Amino acid sequence: MTLALDAAAQDLLFREARTANTFSDEPVGDEQIQAIYELVKFGPTAFNQQPLRIVLVRSDDARARLVQHMSEGNQAKTSGAPLVAILAADNEFHEELPTQLPHFPQAKDMFFSERSVREASATLNGALQAAYFIVGVRAAGLAAGPMTGYDAAGINKEFFADGEHSVLAVVNIGKPGEDAWFPRSPRLAYDEVVTTV
Repeated sequence: MTLALDAAAQDLLFREARTANTFSDEPVGDEQIQAIYELVKFGPTAFNQQPLRIVLVRSDDARARLVQHMSEGNQAKTSGAPLVAILAADNEFHEELPTQLPHFPQAKDMFFSERSVREASATLNGALQAAYFIVGVRAAGLAAGPMTGYDAAGINKEFFADGEHSVLAVVNIGKPGEDAWFPRSPRLAYDEVVTTV
């Protein structure tokens, strides 16, 4: 194959990377998360908007507040992960556009003056950034357990009561523990996905 990444990097980021369901006790430090962010912040988004917000859930109190909103099948693994991150979209991201898109500062008012437009754009571009974040966790040699099985309204009320943010995913992060993996599910073949017109 004609990929720039060597086979080991391809395996680390994609082929061998898996969603972890159990984690070891090894802690995940703030410096690791900062290194991940400093790498993935360069992922492309529309208008260079950066709606992703990351809440690191470290305290026992915050963990308990989060776990109560997770679906039953996600509660134990969220309780036991060394670190949990709530990934959210900032629906007021447009306020930063004049500094993040300095060659086109009028984009803030021209395209994003309506809340519904901002929310749709924040969700899409925040989800892109969330995907980059998961790949970044893998690049750091850690396992990610991204989940959408939760009460979104409950998490938003609990952690984003101002209404300016919307949860996109909850990600457990750490070194994989015992029996961390389910069997890998099938993937669609190239010919089932790609067409040429």
